[in-house]
Amino acid sequence: MWDRFAAAIRPAARKPVRKAAPPPAPLSEILPLPGGPTRVEWRRSARARRISLRIDPKGGAVVITLPTRAARQSGMALLMDNAAWVSERLAALPGQIAFEHGAEVPLHGIAHRIHHIGGRGGVWLEGRQINVTGDPAFLARRVTDFLRATARDRLAALALEKSALAGVRPKRVSVKDTRSRWGSCAADRSLAFSWRLILAPEFVQDYVAAHEVAHLRHMNHGPQFWALVGELTPHTDAAMQWLRSEGPRLLRIGS
Repeated sequence: MWDRFAAAIRPAARKPVRKAAPPPAPLSEILPLPGGPTRVEWRRSARARRISLRIDPKGGAVVITLPTRAARQSGMALLMDNAAWVSERLAALPGQIAFEHGAEVPLHGIAHRIHHIGGRGGVWLEGRQINVTGDPAFLARRVTDFLRATARDRLAALALEKSALAGVRPKRVSVKDTRSRWGSCAADRSLAFSWRLILAPEFVQDYVAAHEVAHLRHMNHGPQFWALVGELTPHTDAAMQWLRSEGPRLLRIGS
């Protein structure tokens, strides 16, 4: 009994003190590269199988994606190994164009000038001019909203037109502000497009709509898929070439 009592009053063994975990790495930071101070954004992805590095043309930053167990130091090593290439690519990016009074922005590939006027009346086109009313502080947002609405109407109409030709029907059509895709087709048959396509020429819009509608029948990029794209649009080669050369410029326009 006394043995049991002694055991009961014996001081409990001390638990080992755990060291505090190091602070998480910043999601975004400015690092010195050969081309000057550069913004680097860090991402973690459970789907990533290897460390990757890319340029974000919209924000003018470097994006490094790390698999779940990859060390940040490994990502830094990849960045340093490619520092010269990164600096060259960033320097080659087109200049940014803000939505402001007097700025010229493309609409269907044709330059339009933003013109702010007093009073009320919304946003509307007049020739090659985008008229914007209201408080100047909200001009950029109102132009963006106008272009997004125009893109939604235009791309939805194109998608439905192509769907009828292909004998399919999307669940819904929406526009988003994407950075890496001009369009997408989800497993539930929903189509989504970048609103910035409204800045591109109409033949480019036609191709991207045909591309995503073709995915409603073929969720791959096999021969049958490309054959259907060819049936839905005659602009495949020209549009793909235009997006490769001019696409990054669209991401530098507006917000």
